[in-house]
Amino acid sequence: MIVRQVAWDDPEATALRGAQRAEMELRYGTPDSEPGPAPTAADITVFFVAYSDDGEPAGCGGLRQLSDTEAEIKRMYVAPHHRGSVVSTGILDALETFGRERAWLRLVLETGDAQPDAIRFYEREGFTRIPNFGHYVDSALSICFEKSLFGSDPADDALCEGCQ
Repeated sequence: MIVRQVAWDDPEATALRGAQRAEMELRYGTPDSEPGPAPTAADITVFFVAYSDDGEPAGCGGLRQLSDTEAEIKRMYVAPHHRGSVVSTGILDALETFGRERAWLRLVLETGDAQPDAIRFYEREGFTRIPNFGHYVDSALSICFEKSLFGSDPADDALCEGCQ
């Protein structure tokens, strides 16, 4: 598997996001289950597509920068026949690496109560549940998570340079 950064409008990225939205429509019974604004090329900072060894697009995920120190994971998706493989962790690793390279302190995300597989995945990968934030505050279906990208705040570490 290989994970590549692609443009938001990349045809394979677009197809994967379309499959993700179709699955959400089935799970939630509505074509518009997203409580907040849908991501666009204008507000997604980076988008990745994971490819299987034979070159098939297998999954995707992106980041929407929220502030100087955090970003939100958007459109994380793995095609059903690639679930249970390394695709999801590969995409998440690319997202976390991108965030660390920018010295962002944390990633946040929203998933839904009809996605127990996503909830298990994020908890297994070190995300902890937080109160619903932003557009998700009043959404009864939303479940929000966060993950610190550094063991401590890099700014605090810089203040204590040379400390023992």
